Amino acid sequence: MSFGRHATVAGVLFSFAIVVAIVTLLVLSALQRVADRSNVLDDERSRETMSGALKTFEMQLGATLNDYAAWDDAAVNVYAADGMAWTISNYGEMSVNSSLFDMAIVIDDAKKPIMAYQEGKPMDGALNEFFSPSLWTLFDKVKAAAPQDNPEATGFVSTKAGIAVVGVALVREKSGALDIPAGKHRYLIFARHLNADKVAELGATYVIGGLKLVAPEFETPYSVTITDAQSVALGKLVWVSRVPGDIGYGEVRPMVVKAVGLVGLFFIVLLIIGWLALRRLKAEEINAREEANRDRLSGLMNRDGLGTAIDAFVAEAADTRRNVLILYLDLDGFKEVNDAYGHGTGDQLIRAVAAGLNVLIPEGAVLARIGGDEFAIAFVSESEHAVALQLSEQILDFLAEPLEIGRRVVVIGASIGIAMSEGGAIDREELVRRADLAMYKAKEAGRARMTLYDPAMDADRAERNALELDLRMAIEGGDLQIAYQPLIDAATHEMTGVEALVRWNRPGHGPVSPEVFIPIAETSGLIEALGLFVLRKACETAKQWPELRISVNVSPGQFRNPAFADYVRYVLKQTEIEAKRVTLEVTEGYMIQNPQRTRQAIERLKALGVKVALDDFGSGFSSIGYLRQFGFDRIKIDRSLVMNILESESQREMLQATVALARSLDIPVTAEGIETEEQGIAVRLFGCDTLQGYFFGRPMPAEQITERLMHVRAAKVTSRRTNAA
Repeated sequence: MSFGRHATVAGVLFSFAIVVAIVTLLVLSALQRVADRSNVLDDERSRETMSGALKTFEMQLGATLNDYAAWDDAAVNVYAADGMAWTISNYGEMSVNSSLFDMAIVIDDAKKPIMAYQEGKPMDGALNEFFSPSLWTLFDKVKAAAPQDNPEATGFVSTKAGIAVVGVALVREKSGALDIPAGKHRYLIFARHLNADKVAELGATYVIGGLKLVAPEFETPYSVTITDAQSVALGKLVWVSRVPGDIGYGEVRPMVVKAVGLVGLFFIVLLIIGWLALRRLKAEEINAREEANRDRLSGLMNRDGLGTAIDAFVAEAADTRRNVLILYLDLDGFKEVNDAYGHGTGDQLIRAVAAGLNVLIPEGAVLARIGGDEFAIAFVSESEHAVALQLSEQILDFLAEPLEIGRRVVVIGASIGIAMSEGGAIDREELVRRADLAMYKAKEAGRARMTLYDPAMDADRAERNALELDLRMAIEGGDLQIAYQPLIDAATHEMTGVEALVRWNRPGHGPVSPEVFIPIAETSGLIEALGLFVLRKACETAKQWPELRISVNVSPGQFRNPAFADYVRYVLKQTEIEAKRVTLEVTEGYMIQNPQRTRQAIERLKALGVKVALDDFGSGFSSIGYLRQFGFDRIKIDRSLVMNILESESQREMLQATVALARSLDIPVTAEGIETEEQGIAVRLFGCDTLQGYFFGRPMPAEQITERLMHVRAAKVTSRRTNAA
């Protein structure tokens, strides 16, 4: 028997030696093929890279051309009789030392130059002498563009200075509109030459060695041809092949031979060790299978273990005609505990919750931790929802009590979703989906509660998903509108500012209330993009109202972003608006959860020069502590304190005390929700310096704000003339 085993091992080893030799030859042959293929692929990559680089070079000029040609100011000044100074300043002189274009030319329909600048200086000579005829091919394409087409064209053109990418575009408004009749149009031409420095820059950027520009007749296996709009070859970009395959093969070959030899040696050792370890591995496999289904932190089953258990429950319920019930739990306030006390405390809290739930679950039930702060309980029951509801009440009562974690006491809660597979008719995947959906409905309804799955939830989720998708497209496409509500000086009744309020007219559905789409933006992660859109649009619009301040609401989602202050700085720089004219309004909800982060965020914002106001003051837990701690520049009294001010003595006393508190801290006060003249008089007498509400104006388009300002300006001019007379 022993001899037979040795013979078997010897035969296996001899066979393995032959296999190793054959494999070595095959590997070396394969490496040679890989090396050759690698050389080919690298050359193809270089060719594709350079083709893409040329296309990117052309597209960059096209994007720049679009910015300068489709420009409302250009549509006015380029066609104006006295607009030459503007045209030279914004087109011609911009070509000096520019990385975007080195020539800027404006021509009319007859190809007559209106302005021609090269490198920031007036250009000498005729255009036909400087550019090849392919320039006019691009021009004819733009001139012949239909109304629905984009009146722009780009391509490479031969010039006296070499090869350049050239773009031609009709000068028009940003919207594409143009009131100038045909025959009197003007066109903007930008050129960017592909000189030696630019070629060297492309080579460095795209890691192409020895890249240079040569004549089109130059013969080389590694090149990309540059052609113009008339398919005429203008030149070639050529480079030196790196032959990475040959280099790699020479380095790898000796190592492969050694490696194959070592593999053979180790194989002998592994044969001996493998037989001894076989039985132990079988035992470890069983243990590993069990560990794979267990959560290390809590000691409970994990998601995979729960899935296996539910599958077994469903099969059992189908045989016994009983029901499978599942509770999906998400802890409320867990993230705040983690943020406030650290992950160590959060881990202790998870273990404490797991231990408590383990005591509450019925016999035969499975308890699992399926995520960061999510748990699930599954069991089989004769009843329908009664047992699940009773268990949910016990869990909510348990989590409503303060938990002592180390030396800290924390208070959390849970949102619970409940779903049932009656008679095992619903499989595990659908059952878990329903419970998860019900849990999110419980969280949306206010947390610390339980919710049974209802088929109507699927329709709500589908509508919510559709609403979220449409909102994302509206934000990306800039299809939201901004309304502006006047802010009135209480003493003079003059408009001193406006508050920017976002509005959305959903295509095919009509107007959607901000109370509907703002929460969706918060939960879907769209709130930052939405907030920046509103801030940028409001600042751009406010530039036409130099006498007005502009107020913009900031969501907790934006405040949580450490880079928010940098975004605000960028918007201020981009829109060129004075920071002191901008007020950012924040509600108290985020301050309660994260006072330290809030204070840091406010300090960074105020360092930019913007004002920070506390919105809806008096509607929640606002206190004098917040006003002292965070240093707000203004507070806005919530409309709930103004609503019944004329009828309720207690309401008047509360409002008067609130305003007195703010004034004692030298903080200006704005009163919201003014709907009657009497309310406005009352809050002014109490000390509010700024008023806002439907009595002074509902949220309105920017054009109406402009009209009101024009009336005020005209009235002031008339008054000055009367006084002067």
